[in-house]
Amino acid sequence: MGRITLAQAAQWCGGQIDPKYAEVTFLGACNDTRKIEPGQLFVALKAARDGHDFVPMALEKGAAAVLCEHCDGDYPAIVVADPRRALGDIARQERKRIGMKVVGVTGSVGKSTTKEMIACVLERSFRVSKTPANFNNDIGMPMAILAMSEDTQVAVLEMGMNHFREIAYLSSIARPDVAVIVNIGTMHIEHLGSQEGILQAKMEILEGMREDGKLILNGDDTLLWGHRQSSPLKATYFGVQNGECLIKGSQVEEAEGLIRFWVTFGNLTFPVELALEGRHFVLDALAAVTVGMELGVNPSKIQESLSQFRNMAGRQEIFQAKGCTIIKDCYNAGPESMAAALEVLGKRAGRRIAVLGDMLELGVCTQAEHYRVGRIAAEKADMIFAYGPNGGRVIDGALTGGMRAAVAKAYDSHEALAVALKRMVKAGDVILVKGSRGMHMELVLEAFLREDT
Repeated sequence: MGRITLAQAAQWCGGQIDPKYAEVTFLGACNDTRKIEPGQLFVALKAARDGHDFVPMALEKGAAAVLCEHCDGDYPAIVVADPRRALGDIARQERKRIGMKVVGVTGSVGKSTTKEMIACVLERSFRVSKTPANFNNDIGMPMAILAMSEDTQVAVLEMGMNHFREIAYLSSIARPDVAVIVNIGTMHIEHLGSQEGILQAKMEILEGMREDGKLILNGDDTLLWGHRQSSPLKATYFGVQNGECLIKGSQVEEAEGLIRFWVTFGNLTFPVELALEGRHFVLDALAAVTVGMELGVNPSKIQESLSQFRNMAGRQEIFQAKGCTIIKDCYNAGPESMAAALEVLGKRAGRRIAVLGDMLELGVCTQAEHYRVGRIAAEKADMIFAYGPNGGRVIDGALTGGMRAAVAKAYDSHEALAVALKRMVKAGDVILVKGSRGMHMELVLEAFLREDT
C-alpha cells in the first residue's frame, strides 16, 4: 500500500489543505468509523448520517486525515466540494501511479465469484490485488484501489451498478486493460427498463479502456453474443453451448461437491475440476480461464488454481448442522441465480427444503419472476418456506406447479420462519437458504441454528 501525502491527494482531487499538513501521509481510506484503521484517510460522506459528525471519532481511532466538505477544527484535512467524487479522483491517480494491469469484471449474476476465480488463476503468476466483498461501487472500488500494495502487478476489480452511467464512472477510475462481462440477466431491471438497457449499462465498462484493451464476453449469453458486431473492441468469447466461442467448455460432469469439464482453445485441450456444485459455475470458470490465457498463464497453473478454488463466504457454503445439509447462499439473488441454486438443490439426495427470500430491484417483473421461481421450486424441492412481501407469489407459483399447500408457506418474519423450519426438519434433510442481500436470509439460518429457537 502506498503512502500518499495530503499535498499530492489535494492536487489530484482539486482540494484545499492547510499548508502545515501538506506532508502528512495516509495509507488507504475508509468511510466507516467502526472499521477505520490507524493511518487511513477518513472520508466524510453524507448519507443516512452525515459523516462529518464522526470526524472526531475517526481522528480518535487514528485516522491520519479527513476528506471532507468543511473542516471544523485544527486537524489534517482535504476540503472538497464533493468527497465522493474526490475519493474517485484520488483513486484514479493512484491506479495510474501504481501502473498495474487491471481486469474489470461486471455482469448481472456471478460477477463476484468470477472475480474471485480470476484472482485465483492469476495469483500463481502475478502479485494480485482484488476488490473485497461488497467493494464494487463508487465508494468501495476506489477504497479498494487505495488499499492496494505498490507492488501490485494485476488488480481484479468488480464493478456493480443499478443505474446508467455508474459503470462508466467506475471504468474511468479503473481504466481496465481487460474487461469481462459475465452475463446480462434481469437484476436491476427496475432502474434500467429492460435487458437491453442492462446490456447498455454493462457495456459502459468499455468507456475507460484503451483501444488495445481486451474484451472478454460470455458467448452463451444471447445479448452479449449479438453485440459482437457493434463493439468498438474485438471480443474474445467463452462458452459451453455456443460452438463458435474461442474458448469452449465441454463434457461437463457433476457429482456431489464437484464439477469436471474440459477446456478447448484451438489445438489445446485440458481438464478442469471445481469443488463446487452447479453447471452455472462452469461459465464463471471459463471466464477465469480466458483471462488467464490472455495474460499468458500456463494452463497447468490454471488447472491447479481452479482445483483449489473456494468461494466467498455466503456463496454456496455447504455444511452440516442439526443433522441436515445446509446450502447457505445468502449473499444475493436474482431470477437466474435463484433458478441455478434450486437446480443444485434438486440434484441432492434426501428431502429437499427451499428457504427463499424476495428478489429485489425487479420492477414490473417482480410479481411474474417470483411466481416463476415458485414454479421452479415446486419441481426441485419437497418443501418451500418463503419470506418477504413477494413470498405469497412464490407460494402461488409453487401451488400452481403442483406442490401441496401443507408444504409451501410464506412467513412475515425471520423468527417465525425459523421456528416453523425447526419444527419441520428431520435428520438427512437438505436445506437451501437464498434471497437478495437486503432480505438478510442469514438471520433465518442463525435463528434456526440457535438452540433456543
